Amino acid sequence: MIAEGAPPADPLGYDAVMVLGASANVDEGDKHAWLAEESALLRELLARQVPLIGLCLGGQMVAAAAGAEPGRAARPEIGWHPVELTEEGAADPLLGPLAPAFEAFQWHSYEFPLPPGAVALARSEVCLQACRVGETAWAIQFHPEVSTADVLHWIDEYQVDPDAVRIGIEPAPLRAETEAKIDAFHQLGRDLCRRWLDVAA
Repeated sequence: MIAEGAPPADPLGYDAVMVLGASANVDEGDKHAWLAEESALLRELLARQVPLIGLCLGGQMVAAAAGAEPGRAARPEIGWHPVELTEEGAADPLLGPLAPAFEAFQWHSYEFPLPPGAVALARSEVCLQACRVGETAWAIQFHPEVSTADVLHWIDEYQVDPDAVRIGIEPAPLRAETEAKIDAFHQLGRDLCRRWLDVAA
């Protein structure tokens, strides 16, 4: 993300771009000035049809760049939640192999609605989980990229997230569940990324 300073090369020269998450929220431009710069970049990447995938906050920002208005979800999704593919999702080159449903690790309080002209690919009980914008860009709400170290850190430090505290996250059971499931989820994430790289090639 641009938050850490200038990218190592001109982003408009990249063959493909992956946009990750952050502790910031998509509507916090007053606190995080880099959000506006990154949003402008994403709009340009979409216009140029550069292969693009956004995850969690990154997914919300891709959706916003495509014309959606992300905002607070009806309730937070934190932990392991089922995700169901739509009919279009089952035919999608990235998500299709996960049909009809899978379980995903989530940690978000915001969601993105479907951008104009985009295709809904997957949903949870709470919100849209994935969509495709055109043929080269995807917005994803769950966390296929998360490492074991990161996810266990999030769980151990859950009290820094007011929403996690508010909904009564129990860290010990969530940690045990995550340790049992994370290896298989890593494989899901690696396979998803390989399929995206195949499309981006």
